[in-house]
Amino acid sequence: MNPRFQSDGTGAERSTDDGTTGDGQTRRTVLGGLAAASVAGLGLSTTASASSTTAPYEEYYDEYENVVNIVEAGADNTGSESITPVLEDLRADDTLFVFPEGRYYMDEQFRYTGFENIGFVGDDATLVPADYHTFDGPQFRLFRLGVTYNPGSRLRFEGFDVDQTAPDTGIRAIEAYVSDRLEVRDITVRGQHDSGTWGPGLFNITDPDGTGLVERFRAPDGGAWVENTPNAGQRWRGPIGIEANQNAGTLEFKRCWLGGFPNNGLYAAGSDGQIVVSGGLYRNSNGANIRVGGANSVIRWPTVEVDESRPEDRTQRGIRIEKGQNIEIHGALVNITSPMPTSHAISVMNTCEKARIKDTEVRIRGSSVNHGIVLSPDCGETTIADTSISHETAGGYPLWIRDSDRSERILAEHLTISGRSGDASGFRDGIRCERDNCRFSHISVTQEGRDGTDRNAIVNTGADLTVYQSELRASQYPFLDVGTDALVRDSDLESTGGEEAVCLYASAENPTLKKNRLAGGIRDLGASGVTTWENTIE
Repeated sequence: MNPRFQSDGTGAERSTDDGTTGDGQTRRTVLGGLAAASVAGLGLSTTASASSTTAPYEEYYDEYENVVNIVEAGADNTGSESITPVLEDLRADDTLFVFPEGRYYMDEQFRYTGFENIGFVGDDATLVPADYHTFDGPQFRLFRLGVTYNPGSRLRFEGFDVDQTAPDTGIRAIEAYVSDRLEVRDITVRGQHDSGTWGPGLFNITDPDGTGLVERFRAPDGGAWVENTPNAGQRWRGPIGIEANQNAGTLEFKRCWLGGFPNNGLYAAGSDGQIVVSGGLYRNSNGANIRVGGANSVIRWPTVEVDESRPEDRTQRGIRIEKGQNIEIHGALVNITSPMPTSHAISVMNTCEKARIKDTEVRIRGSSVNHGIVLSPDCGETTIADTSISHETAGGYPLWIRDSDRSERILAEHLTISGRSGDASGFRDGIRCERDNCRFSHISVTQEGRDGTDRNAIVNTGADLTVYQSELRASQYPFLDVGTDALVRDSDLESTGGEEAVCLYASAENPTLKKNRLAGGIRDLGASGVTTWENTIE
């Protein structure tokens, strides 16, 4: 098990923190009704006293005027009767709703908008949604808390299991639009989302100064494609795992866990706010497992695995970044063993204006053609640093820098590329560099080739490429140039297949080779303006 992410074997990872926000101040011990000032107004009674032992979530009580035990207020906790009518009767702002141990059946949504401060906390509490055929009203959500035009201000929601193991169940457990502060913790959705309705979570911060945290939100069993559900024909593909495409503030997803969803796992790419992904496990989603955009967004230390593909799956990309600038991927592990043909491990899309990939590990294995890190033609400046790519497929490029008219620099430094791959579909280069103004510094590329396949370490078709202090090994050519003004210096190049270290095509213009070790020398097929200086030819 990757040390970034640990499981206790029950479908929920362990955390070293307790998830509390207590500040050590004197706390209320009111449980079983509202605080005394509001009890009479709602006709509820209080049963707790000052001598009561510490109750679950008591550290939160001072943040609310009212604290309600919903069972003592009339909600059924045996799973027999819907609790939504009780919640409707209890609706009040500045209130913490406490759900004691039990099962809470819901057959219609609870909606509350425009609130200032509310919370919902469960103590070994399980929400049980009605199935698709029984759910009353919009078959979309259990809790709708805030809307775009009337968001809430402060929201806490934590400590619930959602039991959707029954056939034709699966619903959005919580949808939240919050302007100031959002805290969601310890939500576990059990069972595959097989109703075809919206996925389990949607979260958005509506104010640029607002902040949100979604911590340990787990839906490990994923969702069914809509065509295999009772909602067939009503939606495209099916549910998204977690959606956050209207976020204006700073929203962090910490140690979340998503299984395979048909329409992206974590999808948070549609707005200008900052998205932070911290750790977590994301597996087997179609589209992308982590799809992030926004300004200064960060993806740090997640584990992404693609080891299963369903018949309907078409793309299962690991990480996709887009629609933003200064987006960073740091410390990610992307492990693909069941690749679809376009399941790039990491995609930097055309709408990503600036990106940095650092301390990241990519592993790709399988019998299909697949690519590692792919930079789309219109993406902006991109840096790849201290990163490794192990590529063991039928073909594909571990690093593909696609042809572009843009001139912002692409930099790869301390990059290691290894593995034995084939040349299916003609994809047989370790680095395919089609863009101008690329620099590779202190990189190591080894392309031995699978079953005698001829692989090249670097193929350059662009202009102004620099390769500096690097080690290139390949079963065919370590460096093949058809571009313009390439410079290779202070590097070590050797073909393990008996070919020359460098191959210069007739279309290559002004290539320069300085102070390199070139095992086997140079194969010049008619390049113009060739400059060589102090190379060691062996």
